[in-house]
Amino acid sequence: MPHRPVSLLAPRGSVAAEDLRTRIDALLADHDGQAPLAFPPEVLAAAEEAARRDASADGRVDRTDLPFVTLDPESSTDLDQAMHLERTDGGYRVRYAIADVPFFVDLDGVIDHEARRRGETLYLPDRRVPLHPEVLSEQVASLLPGQTAPAFVWDLLLDAEGEVTSIGLERALVRSREKLAYDAVQEQLERGEGHPMMVLLEEIGALRTEVEARRGGASLNVPEQEIVAEDHRVHLTWRTPAPIEDANAQLSLMTGMAAAQLMLEHGAGILRTMPPAEPRAVERFRRQSVVLGAPWGEEVDYGQFLRSLDWREPTHLALLNLATSLFRGASYAAFTRPEEAPEDPVQAAIAAPYAHATAPLRRLVDRFVLLVCHDHVRGRRPSPQLLAALAEIPEAMRTTSAQGGNLERDARELVETAALAAWEGETFAATVIERREATESENDHGAPTRVEVQLTDPPVTAWVPMDAEVGTRVRVRLASVDTTSRRAVLVAADGDSTTDAGSAGGADGAGA
Repeated sequence: MPHRPVSLLAPRGSVAAEDLRTRIDALLADHDGQAPLAFPPEVLAAAEEAARRDASADGRVDRTDLPFVTLDPESSTDLDQAMHLERTDGGYRVRYAIADVPFFVDLDGVIDHEARRRGETLYLPDRRVPLHPEVLSEQVASLLPGQTAPAFVWDLLLDAEGEVTSIGLERALVRSREKLAYDAVQEQLERGEGHPMMVLLEEIGALRTEVEARRGGASLNVPEQEIVAEDHRVHLTWRTPAPIEDANAQLSLMTGMAAAQLMLEHGAGILRTMPPAEPRAVERFRRQSVVLGAPWGEEVDYGQFLRSLDWREPTHLALLNLATSLFRGASYAAFTRPEEAPEDPVQAAIAAPYAHATAPLRRLVDRFVLLVCHDHVRGRRPSPQLLAALAEIPEAMRTTSAQGGNLERDARELVETAALAAWEGETFAATVIERREATESENDHGAPTRVEVQLTDPPVTAWVPMDAEVGTRVRVRLASVDTTSRRAVLVAADGDSTTDAGSAGGADGAGA
């Protein structure tokens, strides 16, 4: 059975949705100018006009006979991907339909320029700040069930071991037959009643995970903090993806690797990059694994080692958090000629060249990757206009990701401190996941050694002024909460320190 998230029990630790909305409104006002919120009138007008376009008139292939299905969180309406999976004599055929956003968004048009300002859809506790106007992202461009929509359809053949043997890509019309939801699908599969396509997805996902292991790829199975709205209240949970989510993610990874292969072969595109871990970081992590009693053997690659860890074990949880030091420096690299491609195009965590190519409704860069890949498959050079745009996208993604990340972090802090207020003065068990010893200079200013701890209930992490070994269980007390400044103070349960633990959600406070 998959792990079920531990939640803050309502009403304690939950926040009234209306109260939260008021607070988020105030937060957005504070961020005015830092992250685009409302769409300009000319963008909305252009989106309404684009929504009336007839995709059947541009000569694309008709694939509406294929029974595609989508798999997403239950409440999602911006559906980027739909799948049609089938078994073949030699293995499998995966047709992966991706929303054809470029059909509605003209290059260098007003919607394109606005999307470059935004970069990606922001997901706040009570609302989304979309990349594109909703008439596109949640209506005509979304792969909603029963709706004929334009799509880029990847056609990938796999052998019996799950290795990709052929890559195809076409612009087509598709019609999803059913919108499936992660939790419901997982429950059905566990009862042996899964949708046939989901049973096949499970099988393909398992094979692709084995392929990932063979090439040395890795993923961090660390619990994520999730904000959930139920019955007019909002609360926090820890959750890890259900197995079917991991299988679905493997389809996206596989497609992104296919896109990267095409772009490298033809000499133009945008890759998602990550440098190899620094040898010093690797050796440090290896030493930490020994100290924590779960040694990383020299003969085991780090992906295999990370897959062996279970976050519910305190020492394993600490190691998974420490492993984040091996996954740093993610960026984008654009190139318009073969000689401009990265010297080492391998994305270190995936252990293969990779591109973002499956979420164009929600992420800017994917739209350009799809256009370039389609040109490559058709054997034609991308237009000068498209090639010129490629060079601008990495910086747009970097800037907008930073701005959006700040807003999302502040919104999460707001929910955390509002929820934590119900526990003020109480003591909790926690696992130490990081330790920072005060430097000589910091000691001169009275700064103590601090440890980062992860609580299970309430589901937050926090820096606490105390000293303890990584991987150990400790007791901490929530000394105070200030919801106005979004600051929570946690101290050692048996200590007298009242040093401010910092802002919830930041490097020095409670937060995921």
